[in-house]
Amino acid sequence: MTAIYARQSVDRADSISIEQQTELCRYETRGEPYREYTDRGYSGKNTNRPQFMQMMSDIRDGFIDTVIVYKLDRISRSILDFSNMMEEFARYRVKFISATEKFDTSSPMGNAMLNICIVFAQLERETIQKRVADSYYSRSRKSFCMGGPVPYGFRKVPTVIDGIHTSMYEPVPEEAEVVRLIYGMYSQPNTSYGDVVDKLNELGIKKRGKPWERPRIRDILVNPIYVRADLDIYSFFIGKGAELINPPADFIGENGCYSYKSKTAKRKKTVDISGEQVVLAPSKGIVDSATWLKCREKCMSRKQVIPSQKAKNSWLCGKIKCGECGYALIAKNYAANQHRYLLCSRRMNAKDCKGAGTLCTEEVEQLVLGEIKRKLKQFHTLSGRKLRAPDTELSQLEVGLAETEKEINSLLEKVSNADNALLRCINERVNELDRRRIEINERIRGLSGKRDIPADETDNHLTMWEELSFDDKRQVVNALIRVIYATENRITIQWRI
Repeated sequence: MTAIYARQSVDRADSISIEQQTELCRYETRGEPYREYTDRGYSGKNTNRPQFMQMMSDIRDGFIDTVIVYKLDRISRSILDFSNMMEEFARYRVKFISATEKFDTSSPMGNAMLNICIVFAQLERETIQKRVADSYYSRSRKSFCMGGPVPYGFRKVPTVIDGIHTSMYEPVPEEAEVVRLIYGMYSQPNTSYGDVVDKLNELGIKKRGKPWERPRIRDILVNPIYVRADLDIYSFFIGKGAELINPPADFIGENGCYSYKSKTAKRKKTVDISGEQVVLAPSKGIVDSATWLKCREKCMSRKQVIPSQKAKNSWLCGKIKCGECGYALIAKNYAANQHRYLLCSRRMNAKDCKGAGTLCTEEVEQLVLGEIKRKLKQFHTLSGRKLRAPDTELSQLEVGLAETEKEINSLLEKVSNADNALLRCINERVNELDRRRIEINERIRGLSGKRDIPADETDNHLTMWEELSFDDKRQVVNALIRVIYATENRITIQWRI
């Protein structure tokens, strides 16, 4: 059977649609049966595309003998990926046809021309990527709004800068008052993020309809868009090693600031701001510089509010979740009474979950261990079974991959309504996420070859449980349990076996 493959990363008026691609490819089938594979919203710079991978699977199963594309760069823009794909085509005797370029892969000259074209396809992709990045940083230095979520306290309104239509932020009076309240509370010496959240909840104030969380409070407190930037702010950023685009004379205590990471930075940091690019925004600030500086320096002296992802207080961490809201339960040690408890992370951050109740970590661990032993007794031929042992790192990578793909899909949904500035920002972010996705996939492939644990070895582990190391206990739990939901009254275990 013949396969027609079509791909379109962004639906634009000047690009050929998937429907047009498949229509042109049908002519090449000469009336023979065909199957269509289409990937909408996926880049051609890698092969992480669901329909492409399905097509390759069908080729390996012997269902496909010919692949037709509208143009070479529809199937790949990477020399390495294209070379590997053509080797696999040759292995399964699959003919490759480009409807517009008329390549004949049965001849050496046709293969040579094919490889030359893919080199130029990759060059085009890298040139576009470089041009988008350069344009982004050039526009950001001119105080253009570069997209992203609108900060709380502002709305986005159209404006013109240097004759170019763009957007800027405008304070929303009601939200601006809440921002000033947050800064005022946190500027007090003994006030924490949690204290601010408690006070906002007590007053019935929500963040655009959603409950406040401690990380969102920090986001507001470290964002220079809120400050009325004066020379003290200029001196602060200069002293921390940031790059100031505007001269000191422009810092007159009226406008907020945009802060962008440097070209070489992999991610934006809230503690080390050296190398950040700071430019005055066209919008007015909300908070005076003295209060902003007091809060910003206080934030820099504190640890991140995001809890550590590495389990250390219980071998249940990473597996056990709140039975009320589904968020992770975090094991906390209390030195005063030498007890450990499992606490709902959602309740800790936002206080909008009633929590899982009082869960003593030792009691829950013993209960789960008892359930594991009872579960294994169900298997009479235990020694003949093998259990996959995904380690903690592999589980975290799989979660990270799912979150990355979710963010990519979310960004792609915004493309149709984006202006030029936002589109450039989306393109850069998608490229960054795509690189991260490739890195995660490579690490997953490297870890997926981990050994299987024979079930009799797992059984032996349980008989000597107290002698096992912390990591060994987690490995056994990972092999047997998918997730645990717990409340004060019930514990539900979803098994892998």
